[in-house]
Amino acid sequence: MEKTKKLEERLKAKARLVLKVNYFTSIFSLIFGAICYFALDIKIVIPYIFLGFGILNLTNTILYKSHKNLTLTYNIVSIMTLAGATVITLYSGGINSPFIFVLAIIVIAGYVTTKSYGTIYLNLNLLIILLIYSQSIADFNFVTNAVPEQSKNLFALLSVLFSVYLLGGVFGKNLLHAHHNLYKTKSELEGRIIEKETLLKEVHHRVKNNLQTVSSLLSMQSRNTEDPNVKSLFKSSQNRVISMAMVHEMLYMREDISKIEYKSYVQDLAEYLIRSIKGTSSNITLDIDIPDVKLNIDTAIPLGLLINEAVTNALKYGIVDDSKGEIFIKLRRDSDDEYLLNIGDNGDGFAETITYKNSKSLGLKLIHNLARQLRGSIIRDLTKKGTHYIVKFKEVQDQIPSIA
Repeated sequence: MEKTKKLEERLKAKARLVLKVNYFTSIFSLIFGAICYFALDIKIVIPYIFLGFGILNLTNTILYKSHKNLTLTYNIVSIMTLAGATVITLYSGGINSPFIFVLAIIVIAGYVTTKSYGTIYLNLNLLIILLIYSQSIADFNFVTNAVPEQSKNLFALLSVLFSVYLLGGVFGKNLLHAHHNLYKTKSELEGRIIEKETLLKEVHHRVKNNLQTVSSLLSMQSRNTEDPNVKSLFKSSQNRVISMAMVHEMLYMREDISKIEYKSYVQDLAEYLIRSIKGTSSNITLDIDIPDVKLNIDTAIPLGLLINEAVTNALKYGIVDDSKGEIFIKLRRDSDDEYLLNIGDNGDGFAETITYKNSKSLGLKLIHNLARQLRGSIIRDLTKKGTHYIVKFKEVQDQIPSIA
């Protein structure tokens, strides 16, 4: 609705400019024609061209009010101006005529309307000027200079004044006004963008704080039970919340709040999980191979949760107790719109017959559901020791669905 309103305003402004120029040039053309005939003693062609152009252009402008076709009105006046200016130029000295500058104004008028019209009239004017020049140097001239010798200076003065005033007083003033409005609109939009980015950063900051509060509540709740299984459930939930909080933390700390650098995120997440599950003096080695990849929040969160579940399972069930182990995470862009994630460990692994369908493991189910949420696929690589997954996915561009 707002875009339509702005487009209508731009069309109205453009129409006002064209109509204003039309009225001015018509009246000035009639006056110029009268001056040529009565004051400058020009009796051939030129005053009649001015008279005919003035009457026809006024008619063309009045007709716009009925058909409302600005393109038609503009092209009619441009063609009439081009034809009239060419004839007047030929009959007032050819390539040496001061009236030749009016042809340049037609080009500017074209660019004011649209770039394509400006290009058309530019090429057409260049061709006409070359033809006028060739006619001026030809042995046989089929036109004569209709301006008397004693009136040439005054005709030149009026032609230059007409060109300069039309260029500076009409087009220049309106173009400057349009430029000022565009600059003002640009400044307002930039201000709104900065305000929006500041607000979004504040939102990400608050979301991160709220998620950390939830994590703290889960930690406090886990201390009220002695059951190790319940404690493990609380810890797993806490880690999932932290993995999401990290995304929001990285977003509000960056200049670009639309995407995060995923390598640093995965590094921080994996190191946090190792400290959380194995402690600070663990024997776990991280092998992270991720290029300079930036992902949006709708992709970063579900992918982060998937990595969280895979690494958590590796640390809890694959690399048991204080055993030495290695966790591999590799991310590559497989094509223009698809990514390939290889994630695994060199631990004990689990039986090939166990799948997310027949297992009661929430982590295993989440890994497959999150892969589906990423509009991708996931398979186990059974050729390597431990547990390895190959995940193909696409960057999510809209609202992500539920993982349930």
